[in-house]
Amino acid sequence: MKDLFLRLIRFYQRKISPFRPPSCKYYPTCSAYALTAIDRFGAFRGGLLALLRLARCRPWSDGGIDDVPRKFSLFYRFSWSKAHEEPRLVPEAWLEKPVSQAENQAEPGVHV
Repeated sequence: MKDLFLRLIRFYQRKISPFRPPSCKYYPTCSAYALTAIDRFGAFRGGLLALLRLARCRPWSDGGIDDVPRKFSLFYRFSWSKAHEEPRLVPEAWLEKPVSQAENQAEPGVHV
C-alpha cells in the first residue's frame, strides 16, 4: 500500500503538477511532505499527516516551513503534546547535508 501511495504522488509530481501554476505556500510542498510522511511512517499514519497538511493549506493560512515531524503524532503542532516540535526557520532538508568548509571555499588563486 505504501508503494502505491508513493507512486501516485510521484505521478502527480511528474505528470500533473508541472502543468499547474505554483500555488503551495509551504516548504516543502504538500506533495513532497506527503512523500516524506508516507515513507517515514507508512501509508496509514503518513497518509493522515499528509491529509492534515492539506487541511492546513487554506487561503487564510500564512504558510512557511512545515517539515514532517520526527516522531509520529497527530498533535505535534500543539505545545501541550509530548511530541511537540517548534517550527523551524531553516528547512530540515537544508540541515541534512552540511557544506564543508573546504567545499565552500573557492580554489586558490581564484578571486570571487
